Amino acid sequence: MIRKAVFPAAGLGTRFLPATKASPKEMLPLVDKPLIQYAVEEAQGCGIEEFIIITGKNKRAIEDHFDCAYELEDALTKKGKKELLEQITNLNKINFAYIRQRAPLGLGHAILCAKPFVKVEPFAVLLSDDVIGLNETLLAEMVKVYNRYGAPVVALERVAHADVEKYGIIDGVEVGPGLYRIKSLVEKPKPKEAPSSLGVIGRYIITPDVFEVLENLPPGKGGEIQLTDALKIMAQRGPMYGVLFAGKRYDAGDKFGFLQATVELALRDSALSERFRKFLFGIVDNERKIFRGGD
Repeated sequence: MIRKAVFPAAGLGTRFLPATKASPKEMLPLVDKPLIQYAVEEAQGCGIEEFIIITGKNKRAIEDHFDCAYELEDALTKKGKKELLEQITNLNKINFAYIRQRAPLGLGHAILCAKPFVKVEPFAVLLSDDVIGLNETLLAEMVKVYNRYGAPVVALERVAHADVEKYGIIDGVEVGPGLYRIKSLVEKPKPKEAPSSLGVIGRYIITPDVFEVLENLPPGKGGEIQLTDALKIMAQRGPMYGVLFAGKRYDAGDKFGFLQATVELALRDSALSERFRKFLFGIVDNERKIFRGGD
């Protein structure tokens, strides 16, 4: 059973400076919820019960967000705002553990920091930068694959040839519809060196033997401990699988992707969609007139 999930949240958020100088990138709001809450709710939907967040300096806002807020809850109670009260008190019922990654030493090192909490269990890893569409079942499908094979599982997406150097890329063979047996992985290869166009995205099911690999792993690209390098070693030792995701993913760690996610999630919000759609149509019509020279 996958009972635990790890959320690496210690990054510096440099792509969103100056907004992230003193505020966590993971707390940037998509409509009315921070990035990391979407990932937490996704894991909850798969029956995961324990949540481990790897934090860093200036990340206390994450802990505060998932903690009780007595004064706010009392004020909402007195004003009779039951729906809002339920939304924030639901967060209080989740079991969280926090550990600080004291230096930005890479995703692999962040995962290693979770060892005292994970111990000898398999666990999920969710990167909150990757926001999965609200009705998608990617993580649930990955859990099913793990339950069937008892081996690590990563999420895959087919990426443009020019973009392979932004991802960990797999070398593998398809063993079922959308299911790959992974032979090896390469971290951010040059396009001509990429073994495929299948990139690893921010959802993983990992077995606890990853910790022994990470403890003995030398720094990789960028001088960091790369999770991709650890997974490569694990794939050489035993079976590893990849689930190809054909649904909607937003790269909210990028400014353009963050804006895309904001627009599309706002259009799915029943309280906002109608007004927001009219607003967008108005902007598009105005831009067309400008482009056509005022026609």
